Amino acid sequence: MAVDELQAIIERCQILEEADFKGEDFNLFQVAGQKCLEDGYAAQLLEVIQNEKNKVIIKNMGWNLISPLVRCIFMYKQEDDKRENCLMILDQLAQLCNPKELFLGLLEQIEQTSGEQVCQTVMLLLQPLQTVLLKLQNKKAYSVGLSLAMIMNQLTPLPVPYTKQQIQEDKLGLCQCCNAVVDFAKPFVNEVVKNMEKSSEYNDMELKEELIKFCMQSLKYPLLAAQLEQLEGIEDHPFRHFATEITDILWNIGELIPLVFVHHKGKSPHWENQEFADIERKNSADSLACLSYLMFVQHFGVECFPVVFSPSYLLLCNMTHIEVLLKRTEESILSKGLDLFESCLLRMEDNSLLHHYLELRDFINVPQDLVKIMTLCPMEHMRKKSLNILQLFIDKFDTEGKYTLFRCLLKTSNHAGVEGYIIKNIKDQIHLALMKEYDNIWFTGHHLISLLDLVLSLPEGAETDLLQNSDRIMASLNLLRYLVIKDCESDNQTGVWTTLGKIEQNFLKPLRVGLNMSKAHYEAEIKNKKENRKEAHSSNTVCSVTVSGEKMPAMTTGMQLQVLHSALFTFDLIESVLARVEELIEVKTKAVMDEN
Repeated sequence: MAVDELQAIIERCQILEEADFKGEDFNLFQVAGQKCLEDGYAAQLLEVIQNEKNKVIIKNMGWNLISPLVRCIFMYKQEDDKRENCLMILDQLAQLCNPKELFLGLLEQIEQTSGEQVCQTVMLLLQPLQTVLLKLQNKKAYSVGLSLAMIMNQLTPLPVPYTKQQIQEDKLGLCQCCNAVVDFAKPFVNEVVKNMEKSSEYNDMELKEELIKFCMQSLKYPLLAAQLEQLEGIEDHPFRHFATEITDILWNIGELIPLVFVHHKGKSPHWENQEFADIERKNSADSLACLSYLMFVQHFGVECFPVVFSPSYLLLCNMTHIEVLLKRTEESILSKGLDLFESCLLRMEDNSLLHHYLELRDFINVPQDLVKIMTLCPMEHMRKKSLNILQLFIDKFDTEGKYTLFRCLLKTSNHAGVEGYIIKNIKDQIHLALMKEYDNIWFTGHHLISLLDLVLSLPEGAETDLLQNSDRIMASLNLLRYLVIKDCESDNQTGVWTTLGKIEQNFLKPLRVGLNMSKAHYEAEIKNKKENRKEAHSSNTVCSVTVSGEKMPAMTTGMQLQVLHSALFTFDLIESVLARVEELIEVKTKAVMDEN
C-alpha cells in the first residue's frame, strides 16, 4: 500500500542526520509520495507532512512533490475533499521546504505548462511562489525578476481577449491571471517604496529594475493589444484594472514620469548580437508607446501628471510613440496610435505649431504613415480616421509649416487621391491668403509659383496614365480655374499670370494631347469589343481586360464595355474642365489686351 511504503521511507529517514540523506532517499520519497497522491491518499500524505517529527525530511525532500501535486489538483473537481487536501499540502510545502529548492521546483512547473492550463497553473502557484520569494535572503531581486519574466513569457503566446464577449468569457483565464500576477508583485513593490522612504539616496536598484522590466513587459503584453475603452455592461474592466495597477507601480517606485518623457536608459542588457539588441529596442519602444497611450488617451495616472507642459511639447514627446504604433497593422494597436495622435493634436490651437518641427524626422515620417493607412489599410473606418487626423495635423501648423508639409506630401505620397486632397488644401490656403488684408508670402508670389510647379504638371507628360491620375488632374484643373477667376491679371497676387506660359507648356498642352490619345485608344477598344461580340453572337463570352496597367478579373464582354465607357466618361469630365480653364484664360487675356 502506498501509505505504508511512504511511512517506511519516513521512518528510515527520521533516524538519519540531514547531511546523511542520499539521492536514493530523495527518489524513494518522491515515488512513494506521488503514488499516495495518485491513489487518493492525499489526506494521509498531509498528516505525514504536518507531523513535526518529519520537518527536516519535508524541508529537504518536499519540493519533489510539486509536479505530481499540481497534476492531482487539476484532476480533482473543485468541491472534492481530495483537491482541498492537495491545496493544503501545497501550502504546507511553501511553509516548510527549503526556499531555494522549492523556488526552482515551482518555476520548473510553470515553465513546463502550456496551452489552456497556463493561466490555471500560474494562478495556482503564485501564492506559494510569493511565500518562498519573501523568505529568500540571497539573490532576492534576481529571483523575483526571474519569476515575473517566466510567468509573463508563459502568458505571452495566449491570445488577448478583445471583444466584450471575449473579455466576459475569459476562456483561458488571462484577464484574471494578469491581475493575480500584479497582486503577486505588490509585496516587492512595497519593499522598494519602503526602502526609498527610508533613504532619499536609495541605491539598491536591482529589485526596482526587475519591477520596471515587469511593467515594461506588461505594457507590451497584454496591454498593447488589449481593448481598453470602457465597455457597457462591464463594470470592472479587467484590462483597465490591470493598466491602473501597472501605472500605479511605476508611480510608486518613481518611474512613471521619467518613462513618459525620457526614453528609459536603465540597465538594459548589452547584446553583442545586433539582432538581439534590435529586438530589445523594439520591445522597449512598444512598451513606452503603450504607456503614453494609457496616460494621454485613457488618462491612467493623469492625477500624477505635472500640468506645466505646452501642447506642442507633449506632441513632440509623443511623436516617436505615435510612429511606432502607426507602423503596426493590428487593429487594436493601430487604433491606439491614431487615438494618441488625435489626442495630442486636439490639445493644440490651429496654426500654433511652428514650422521648425518639420525639421525633425518623426514629424515627416508620421504623416507619411498616415498616408499609407489611408491608402492601404483594409478597414474603412481606419482609413477615414487617418484622413481626418491628417487634416487635423495640417490645420495645426503655421503657414510656412503647411507649405512645407504640402511640398513633402506631394513628393512622397505616390497616390493620386492623396495628391488631389493636398491640392485641394493648397487651394483653401490660397483662398485665405487672397481674402486676408495682410500679406501671406507662402501662398502668394514666388513661393506659390514654386509650389504650382509641383501641382500643375503631369508626371510623364502626355504619356501619363490619365485614368490612374484623374483625382490629381481634376484637383489641379480646379485649382487653376480658381486662380484664373479670383486673381486678376492686373493684380497678379498669386503670380499665376507671370508663369502662365510655363503652365500651358508643362500641363495644359500635354494634358490635351494625352486626352486625345487616351480617348482614341478607348474608343478603338470599345469598337473592337462590339465587333468581337457580334462575331461571337453572345455577350457572355468571358475575357480579361487591363485597365490602368492592372489586369482585371475575368469579365464578360458586356462588363468590359461598361468599364471602358466609364473611363471615357472620366476623360470627358477632365476635358470639360480643361476647356473651361482654357476659355477663361483666353477671355481674361483678350480683355487685358483690349484694355491696353
